[in-house]
Amino acid sequence: MYTHSSFDEIEEEEGGDSIDMHISVSDPEKVGDGMNAYMAYKVSTKTSLSLFKTGEFAVKRRFSDFLGLHSKLASKYLHVGYIVPPAPEKSIVGMTKVKVGKEDQSSNDFVEKRRSALERYLMRTVKHPILLKDPDVLQFLESSELPRAVSTQALSSAGLLRMVNKAADAVNKMTIKMNESDAWFEEKQQHFENLDVQLRKLHISVESLVCHRKELSVNTAQFAKSAAMLGNSEDHTALSRALSQLAEVEEKIDQLHQDQANADFHLFSELLGDYVRLITAVKGVFDHRMKTWQKWQDTQILLLKKREAEAKLQQTNKPDKLQQAKDEIKELEAKVQQGERDFEQISKTIRKEVSRFEKERVKDFKAIIIKYLESLVQTQQQLIKYWEAFLPEAKAIS
Repeated sequence: MYTHSSFDEIEEEEGGDSIDMHISVSDPEKVGDGMNAYMAYKVSTKTSLSLFKTGEFAVKRRFSDFLGLHSKLASKYLHVGYIVPPAPEKSIVGMTKVKVGKEDQSSNDFVEKRRSALERYLMRTVKHPILLKDPDVLQFLESSELPRAVSTQALSSAGLLRMVNKAADAVNKMTIKMNESDAWFEEKQQHFENLDVQLRKLHISVESLVCHRKELSVNTAQFAKSAAMLGNSEDHTALSRALSQLAEVEEKIDQLHQDQANADFHLFSELLGDYVRLITAVKGVFDHRMKTWQKWQDTQILLLKKREAEAKLQQTNKPDKLQQAKDEIKELEAKVQQGERDFEQISKTIRKEVSRFEKERVKDFKAIIIKYLESLVQTQQQLIKYWEAFLPEAKAIS
C-alpha cells in the first residue's frame, strides 16, 4: 500500500504532460462455446519507459481481467482522492449474442465498440502518473498469466455508480453536516454537477444524431434502388442514363452517410459516454473527502466524551479506570491528529487531481472536435464532387 509521501515522490518524478507509451487492444477472439464462452483480446504495448522490461510486448486478456484491474486500483486509490478511470460497461445482451454465436452486424458492432472502449480505458489509466507505476497495472500489461478476477459484478460503470451512490448515501447520513469552508471545493462540486447534467444531455442528442444518420443511409439506399429501377423502365435514352447515374451517386452518398454515422459514434458519442462515467468517478472522490472529514469529526466527538468521562473518574477513587481512560484519550488524540492530516491530504490530492483531469478533458475534447469537424468537411467535399460530376449528365437530358 502506498503512503501519501510515496504518492508525492512519484508525482515529482513524473515530468511533462505526455508519456512515451501506446497501448492497443486488438484481435478479439471468442474462446469456448455456449454461455461459458468469453472474448479474449490482444493487449499490445510500445514504450521507451524504464518501468518495463522491454520496449514492446503483448499479452492476452479477457474482459473480466480489465474489470479486475479497475477493482484493484479503485480499492487502493479512490478513498485517498485519486480519480480512477472507470472500466467499460458490461452488456449482458451484447455479450449473450456473441456467446450463442449469432454472427450479425449488431454483434460485430458490439465487439468493436467494446474493443475500442477497453483501449481508451487502458490509455487513460496509464496517462495517470500514479496509476502508471502501480504494480497491478505493470502486471496486467506485462505478465503472461494473471490471477482470475474473483468478482466483477460491481466493477462496471454501473457498479462504479453504485459505489459512488453508496459513498454519497454515507455522506447524507453523516451525524454532523459538513459546512464547507473552502470556496474552491464548493465551486468545483457545483461545476461537476452542472457538467454531469449537460454532458448527459449532449450524449443523448448525439446518439439521436447517429440514429438519424443511419436512417438517412437506409432511406438513401432505398431511393438509389428506386431510381435505378425507374431508369431501367424509362424509354427515353438520356433520361434513362441520367436516372441510372443518379442511382449510382445515391449509392455512393449512402456509404458517406454510413461513414459519417460511424464518425458521429466513434468520435463524439463514445467520448461523451466516457466522460459521463469519468465525472461519476470525480464526484466519488469528493464524497470520499466528506467521509474522511466525518471520520475525523466522529473521533473528535469520541475524544470529547472520553475527556468528560475522565473528569468524572477523577472525582472517584478508581485509579485503574482513570489510567485506562488516560490511555484511551492519548490514543484518540493521536487518531484526531491523524484524521486532520488525512483530511488535509485528501483535499490537497483532489485539488491536484481536478487540475490534471481538467487539462486532460480540454485536450481530449479539442482533439475529438477537430477530428469530428474534419470528418464533416471531408463528407461535404465528397458530396459536392459527386453532385458536380452528375450535374452535366442531368443538363444533357433533351
